[in-house]
Amino acid sequence: MVNVEEVLNQARDNLTVKRVFGDPIERDGVTMVPVAKISGGGGGGAGQDDEGSSGGGVGYGLKAEPVGAYLIKDGDLLWRPAMPPVDVTKIVVTGNLVLIALLFVIRSILVSRKS
Repeated sequence: MVNVEEVLNQARDNLTVKRVFGDPIERDGVTMVPVAKISGGGGGGAGQDDEGSSGGGVGYGLKAEPVGAYLIKDGDLLWRPAMPPVDVTKIVVTGNLVLIALLFVIRSILVSRKS
């Protein structure tokens, strides 16, 4: 059977500030601290079937995306955002939705001209 406490301890160990702020990197008098966006979720459950057999499970997942970096030079703190990745799927879906909306507008114009 799954040890729920062990899984929760693993999740807690993974959800630390070290996941958001990376180890500082120093080079040529500049200190860079990488920053990431962390999100996650989890769930679990248990049950019993008609024959009396029981079972359960628990799990979680994490997602990390680069956000940018803090740069420290001569006592000044600067923020440099990371370049967002190009999401081709989002571009295609948005384009399709715009096309569908445009077709509805054209259709309504043509229908109103016939009247």
